[in-house]
Amino acid sequence: MNKTAFRLTLCTLTLLSISSMANASDLDNARTIEAQTITQSAQSQDRINKSSDKAFELKSEIAMLEQEIANLAIYEKHLQAVVANQHQEMASIQAQLAQISDTRQGVVPLMYQMLAGLEQHIQQDKPIRLEARLTRLEQLKALMPQADVSDAEKYRRILEAYQIEMDYGIKLGSYRSQINVGRKIEAEQLYLGRVSLVARSLDRTQYWSWDANQQSWVSIDISQASHIDQAFAIADKQASPSLIELPVSLSPAEKIKDPS
Repeated sequence: MNKTAFRLTLCTLTLLSISSMANASDLDNARTIEAQTITQSAQSQDRINKSSDKAFELKSEIAMLEQEIANLAIYEKHLQAVVANQHQEMASIQAQLAQISDTRQGVVPLMYQMLAGLEQHIQQDKPIRLEARLTRLEQLKALMPQADVSDAEKYRRILEAYQIEMDYGIKLGSYRSQINVGRKIEAEQLYLGRVSLVARSLDRTQYWSWDANQQSWVSIDISQASHIDQAFAIADKQASPSLIELPVSLSPAEKIKDPS
């Protein structure tokens, strides 16, 4: 009886020991599975988070690209407008260049005609500041073929010369220059428009008047010296303006015209 009980007890303990060992193994397996599950879950969540971040980045990039596309579309329209405007300006410039070309073709011959007219006028006019006028004329002739001077500047210079010629017809002035009275001598000359042109020697002992008919200088009686000296004083701003008497240097044809 005792042996039987001992065997039962031993079997029971053995079974309990085996059962306990089995339960411990199952618990370890469960814990391992749980740990693996947690790890896998964490990895899955990490992948989800990374995928979400990537999706957000892609969405942001798409939004930026869409904005850039919209900006490029606006800029393209702007460039199209600029190009269209440039084409209009080019057409306008080409039209202006054509007009300028036509104008130049007309202006250049006109300037040469004006120079020819100026030369003829100087040759036929009284010898008022003759050397300066001839020098100015030659300078204008030399200016015409110069490529580095614009046609506008050439035309302006010619008009300026014409204005100077006009001023000789309305002003009172004096200067020193040579005159030919049988011989060339240095003399003081005075002009009152184109009405009177007189000269006096530097020592003021001889006086002359330009004779338009003879195209030469003729002596003036010394009795007129005081009037001529007064005119010189007024021209040189050494005396106040006043009435003066001067010999007339007009030809018969000029006397019936406006003196200016």
